[in-house]
Amino acid sequence: MSLASVAAQQSAALAAANSAAASNATPAAAAAASSSSAGTAAQVGNTALTSLSSNFGDFLNMLMTQLQNQDPTSPMDTNQFTSELVQFSGVEQQINTNSSLSQLIQLTQGGEVMQSSTIMGKQVTATSSQIPLQSGKGEISFTATAGQPVAIAIYNSSGQQIRDATLTATAGTNQWSWDGTDNSGNQMPDGAYGIAVETADANGTASAMPFSVTGTATQVADQNNAVDLQLGAVSVPFSAVQSVQ
Repeated sequence: MSLASVAAQQSAALAAANSAAASNATPAAAAAASSSSAGTAAQVGNTALTSLSSNFGDFLNMLMTQLQNQDPTSPMDTNQFTSELVQFSGVEQQINTNSSLSQLIQLTQGGEVMQSSTIMGKQVTATSSQIPLQSGKGEISFTATAGQPVAIAIYNSSGQQIRDATLTATAGTNQWSWDGTDNSGNQMPDGAYGIAVETADANGTASAMPFSVTGTATQVADQNNAVDLQLGAVSVPFSAVQSVQ
C-alpha cells in the first residue's frame, strides 16, 4: 500500500471523527433530545480517533522504512517525498485538532451542568411520556377546547394500568392532578409512572392528546454526553423543558 493511500484513509477516518465530535458539541438544549444517539456519536468519534492515531504510527514507520530501503542510485522523487511529508504533517494536526475539540466539548458540558444547577428545587414543566410522582403528587397540563372529553390513564413500571380518570375539558389550558392512588385507593410509592392522555372526536374516534408534566427539579446529570434534568425518578432532556416556575 502506498503512503498516499494510507494518508487518504487517515483523512477519511478523521472526517468521521470530526463529524461525530461536532454533533456532540451541539448545546445541551438541542442535543439532549436524543441521548442515545449522542452516546453513539461519541463512541464512533472515539473509535475513529483511535484508528487514526494507530494509522499515524503506521504511516511514520512506512515512511522511515521507505527512506531506509530506497535505491541509492534512484532516490525518491523530491516532489513525491515532499507531498508525503505534507500529508504526514496534516494527519498530525488533525489528531491534535480532534483532541482539542473533545476537551472543549467536556468543558462546555461541565459549564452547562453548573448553570443548570440554579433550577434545583423549582417547579419545572416539560414534555414527557412519564409522570413523576413526588411526595404523593403528580400533575399534568394540556390544551383543549370547551366541552372536549378527555381520558387519562396511569401505568406502573410493568405496564399495568393502575389509575384512570375522565373529565370534560374547558377551553384553553387544563390541569389534572394525581393524588398518587390507584383505582382501589391504595397509595402508590413515589417514582416514574407511564401516562396516556386521549380525547375523542365527534365520531367517537380516540386519539392521543399532547400534554406536559410538572415536577420538582431534583438533579442535573451528564449522561451519555447529554445533559438531562431529573424530576424525581423521571429524566427529561433540556430540550423538553417548557417552563421553570
